[in-house]
Amino acid sequence: MRALSLQQPGTVVTVDLPEPRSPAPDEALVRVRSVGMCGTDLHAFLGDQPMIEYPVVLGHELAVEVLELGAAAYGLGLAVGDRCTVIPYLACGECGACRRGRSNCCERLAVLGVHVDGGLRERFVLPARLLLCANDLDDDRLALTEMLAIGTHAVARADLDRADTVAVVGLGPIGLGALAAAARSGAALVGVDLSPERSAFMAAMGLATPVRPGADLAGSLRDAFGGELPTVVFDATGSAASMRTAPDLIAPGGRLVLIGHTRHQLAFENPVIHRKELTILASRNATRGDFEEVLTALRAGTTDPRPWITHRTDLHGAARELPLWARGASGLVKALVELA
Repeated sequence: MRALSLQQPGTVVTVDLPEPRSPAPDEALVRVRSVGMCGTDLHAFLGDQPMIEYPVVLGHELAVEVLELGAAAYGLGLAVGDRCTVIPYLACGECGACRRGRSNCCERLAVLGVHVDGGLRERFVLPARLLLCANDLDDDRLALTEMLAIGTHAVARADLDRADTVAVVGLGPIGLGALAAAARSGAALVGVDLSPERSAFMAAMGLATPVRPGADLAGSLRDAFGGELPTVVFDATGSAASMRTAPDLIAPGGRLVLIGHTRHQLAFENPVIHRKELTILASRNATRGDFEEVLTALRAGTTDPRPWITHRTDLHGAARELPLWARGASGLVKALVELA
């Protein structure tokens, strides 16, 4: 069975793996149909993803087909042949976070494709509870559900309403997903990115008004929002420099949501965050409820990420293309690896 393995930073190879075992009673054997490539995967290749454990089979944005179910898994409403998206977070179910319904930040969390082998392989076994059946959606939308759930969770953390004004800084797929989720709240939106191409793409998709960064980004944001700073800023850059200066961009009483993460230490100017009485929030992964909200939006057509897919390849091509994507391939917004 073929798989794509990231051996160490900068080294990705196709490998042969043993066929997966039969599923336990609460598990499912699945065929991987399509895998979305995330910024996490690209940063793991470059060696600046702080949570990755090498070597690892990448891939946590998944569209799969059920091949075999354990006896207990039928009680979850699944059937052989079902096409599903995957919640790729292996939570323990026992720690305090899990007991409080915060399994996305489980104390012993393992994420497919980050801490344990993920979905860039033809078949594998996983807990059946992580499957969300959606036979009415195509593989593209199923594979991108997790990406959208990340943005949905971040927006839930911010508790947006129509009175909010929102700036999303960093317009990669996660930032675009945050904009798509924020749009459902009715809040006024702008997007900020150093890349003119990304800003233009966002505008072409009708997601938000672009604001060009510069020496006076705060002033540009005031211009965009009638003289006021945004009440909420989502930072999806993963850049420590951007994250540290984000409080300067937020109106008094506002919220900063850090979607991206960095291995570097973050230090904020206390006079700024204290004078403004800011709320600073981290957003990690997503919950089952976030996935269900995304599936509802996909079915209704209020969110459609398929135009974001700019690059496609198969498993063998991914070994060749991943280094190019990680180094900023021209025109890249979202890449998909198709296995079926």
